[in-house]
Amino acid sequence: MALSYAARRRWALVILLVGLPLYVVAAVTLVGLIERPSVLVELAIYVGLGFAWALPFRFIFRGIGQADPDAKKADGSGPSA
Repeated sequence: MALSYAARRRWALVILLVGLPLYVVAAVTLVGLIERPSVLVELAIYVGLGFAWALPFRFIFRGIGQADPDAKKADGSGPSA
């Protein structure tokens, strides 16, 4: 099931405003449960977790910064020849 451009934009906003702060709190809590590792190991953990949160949502964020592709089709005012 493919999401429309508008639906993907709404989901991206929800993920960034609600999901990402919750994920940050969960990541900090998770790292806090173990004995404090060295700075480089801790940095590697946070970088890894930073990439890991976005992987399941790649399809939602892909193309969000572009103009609405459906608007071009509905507009009908393509380049004049």
